[in-house]
Amino acid sequence: MTTYGILVFDGVQELDFVGPWEVFHGSSRRRDRADTVLLVAERGDLVRCANGMRVLPDLTLDNHPPLDVLLVPGGAHSRIEAEMANPTVTDWIKSTAASAEWVTSVCTGAFLMHAAGVSRGRRVATERALEDDLERLGDITVVRDARYVVDGNLVSSQGVSAGIDMALWLVGRLHGRDHARAVMQRIQYEPAPPYLADEPCPG
Repeated sequence: MTTYGILVFDGVQELDFVGPWEVFHGSSRRRDRADTVLLVAERGDLVRCANGMRVLPDLTLDNHPPLDVLLVPGGAHSRIEAEMANPTVTDWIKSTAASAEWVTSVCTGAFLMHAAGVSRGRRVATERALEDDLERLGDITVVRDARYVVDGNLVSSQGVSAGIDMALWLVGRLHGRDHARAVMQRIQYEPAPPYLADEPCPG
């Protein structure tokens, strides 16, 4: 059994956490619902996301079970800066990461990981537009040419949809490549963007 804990906070980017949430649930269904996927927040109140979606966390930072996988999503940069200055959140990330088997981030979640000290001295990915900003924080290597980066038990991804790729890699590492391919098929994740610059539109 794997317990996944996904941090949510006001201003969190929706697809940063919903994409991996769908992958983790898809993986659990393939395993006869053996796994648990939890949304965890500082408080139990309704969380208003970056684009207006509202979600109710399952548990709070102080009442969840031990987590095998921690996922820290990103959000609006101004909100991330506020959370970086929130010791309740950063201390929780640090202590939870110390006991988790896998620690992951999506997009600007890498900034929160840095503030918590989890990604110091390691290789990470983050949102393309903010790679320089993250690198300027120091004691970190930003990888710019990969949708996700694995450094030990730390897995980080670029923004938004890249978190799905990272989550699929992770369930493949946990449960095998064939399992991950089956999850990918179940959620019909077969990227084929209709507006690639080098392809004409049909019709």
